[in-house]
This record gives sequence, structure tokens and C-alpha cells, in this order.
Amino acid sequence: MPPRIGVVGGGQLARMLLPPAARLGLSLVFLARPGDAVAAVWPDVVEGEPDADGLRRLAERVDVLTVEHELVDLDTMRALEAEGLPVRPSAATLQTATDKVRQREVLGAAGVPVAPWVLATTVAEIAAFGDAHGWPLVCKRPRGGYDGRGVWMVDDLDAAAAVVEEVGGEPLLLEPKLALTRELAVLVARRPGGQTAVYDPVETVQVDAMCREVLQPPRVAPDVVRRARDIGQLVADTIGSVGMLSVELFVGRPPGSGHAGTDEVLLNELAARPHNAGHVTIEGALTSQFENHLRAVADLPLGATTSRGPAAMVNVVGGQVDPADRLAATLARVPAAAVHLYGKDYRPGRKLGHVTAVGDDVEAARVVAERAADLLTAAAAEEV
Repeated sequence: MPPRIGVVGGGQLARMLLPPAARLGLSLVFLARPGDAVAAVWPDVVEGEPDADGLRRLAERVDVLTVEHELVDLDTMRALEAEGLPVRPSAATLQTATDKVRQREVLGAAGVPVAPWVLATTVAEIAAFGDAHGWPLVCKRPRGGYDGRGVWMVDDLDAAAAVVEEVGGEPLLLEPKLALTRELAVLVARRPGGQTAVYDPVETVQVDAMCREVLQPPRVAPDVVRRARDIGQLVADTIGSVGMLSVELFVGRPPGSGHAGTDEVLLNELAARPHNAGHVTIEGALTSQFENHLRAVADLPLGATTSRGPAAMVNVVGGQVDPADRLAATLARVPAAAVHLYGKDYRPGRKLGHVTAVGDDVEAARVVAERAADLLTAAAAEEV
């Protein structure tokens, strides 16, 4: 009999696990806050925080634990593993996925290509790295941060000094700013025994440091696709991931390399869970990332990752109106779009949903998805 699965977190990723769980007959229990997206549509919720108390109360109800976010008490996750409860992904995998420095140490040693980097705490250390590798630089907090938070682009020492002051002398991960041509994500599903299913890379398009669009297939050369897939497989095997893993990659050249030469494919960061870049798989692949995450966590055979064809996903970000108020009008005007709203309270700048479209080519799909997303966020008098 399939295990009863405990999910730490109750946001939109948890909510999107429900349809495949219902179809497969899998039982889910969520650790969530009362106002979380999943709480409004699912009765089996343990209310609480992802701390020792909340995790142990969830563990009492389930046969295996997984996560929809990484902000969990890793010490308690390790203790539960030691007591015999399967934790998928493991606490060790989550530790690597949440620490950008550890990612570069562990994965770089395994042969995953990474940009030059150093951990610095002083302006002098930043100056030395900039002199060696060229300016501008990217400064990142090693842990935490998303959608551009905890990341700074610095052009000179004055800007670097301001960042050092802002973080209060905490260590910063430094990398040279690449001349990016594309950003990619490779999604990998992996079972406890090591069976993996790798999705073809998708292209992620960033606007104001937040993922705005995901395109399938990416607009890159076949060799880049092959290298990205190989990197995704290597990362999953190296950290022993179980469940879904998103491997985010940069495609570009280091400063001063000009326009000649081949683009490098380099590690950006990881997410050991279903990921925004994989939402396109709901309509765009034979098996969605959410279904394969559940299959892997339950140690069931993985589903085919084959693409259904060119597709585009556009995030719905809070604009002038609540997208829920524009749903009927959008569905009427763009019937080919698949609209997903997360049931979150409206706030400008917040991710409130996404739209996916499948078409004859990726640009045609993109036009449909963008139009639907624009209609969901524009005031009625400004419909496009």
C-alpha cells in the first residue's frame, strides 16, 4: 500500500500536489498555517510552523515526509530520519539545496561547472576578487533569498562597501557577473533507489529579478540542451536527491570574453522540491513535476517526462486588480489558456497564479499565455 505522505508547507506548490494525489489515490497531510493556500481546499492539515513541534506533530500522522519549501528545522528532520521516518528529500540534500556555498563546494568537486567564486566578508576581499576576475560582481547571501532578494550587483568598490555595511559584515558569496544569453532550469525526478527521470531543459525569463516566463523548448543550441541535461543528472546523483529537483543554470560568458567562443553552462542554484520553472509541465509534459514528485516520494515508478509540444508559462503577478475578479473575462477572451490561480490574498507584486499555453511553436504559445496573464492583472478599462 502506498505510504501516507506528510508535506511540510501549505502554499501553491502544496495545492498543486492535490490533483495528481487524488488521481493516484495517495493520502496527503499538510503542515500549514491557517491562511495558507492549501488550507482553503483541503481538510487534512496540521496547523503549525515547520519547527520541531510542528514537524513532530506531522510525523505522528504519516509514513514519509516531504517538503514544498526548504525553510524547515533541519535538526529535527535529521532526528526524525535517525528515528526511522523516511524524509524525502533528506536533511542532507536540503542542507545542500539551501546553502549556495555548499552547492559550489560539493558540486564543483563532483565536476559540475561553476563560475569562479569566493566567500568574502570585507571590502578588501571583494576588491581582490574583482581585480582577479573583473567587474561588475554579483554578491549573494549564501542562505535564504529568492526572487532577487539577497542578491546585489556591484559595479565598483563604493557599491561593494554599501552591501558589506547592509549585511553587517556577514559573509557574501562573490561571483563575476556573466554576460548572460539565457537562463535555464533542468527538472529531475529521482526515487530512493536512484531511478531518475530528467525533463528537457526549459528557459526561464526574469523580470525585475523574478521569474516571469518559462519557455519550452528553450531558445538555445542542441549542444547546450545536452550539457544542461547532463548537469541536471549529475547534480541529482551527487546530492542523492529524492523527489523533484530543480537545477537552475546560467548560459553565458565571463566578463571580458567578448562575443567569441562557446557559451558556458554554469550552476546558478538548486531547489529540492517542485519549482516555479516546472509549472509548465502540468499541461506541457506527459507527467507533471507534481505527479513525479509524489511518485518519487512514495517510491513508485516515475512517469514519462516527454514534452507534449511547445509551451509557455507566464506568472500572474499582482497588478492593478485582483486576478480573481478578472477570471471570467479572461477565460472568455483566451479560451486556449490554462489558468491557475493560487487562492492567495491579493497584493501588488505577489505571485498569485500562472497561465500556461501549448501551441504549434513556442512563440505562439507565449503570445496566448502573455495575453491571458495581462488580462488577469489589468483593470477592465485597460484590457489588452
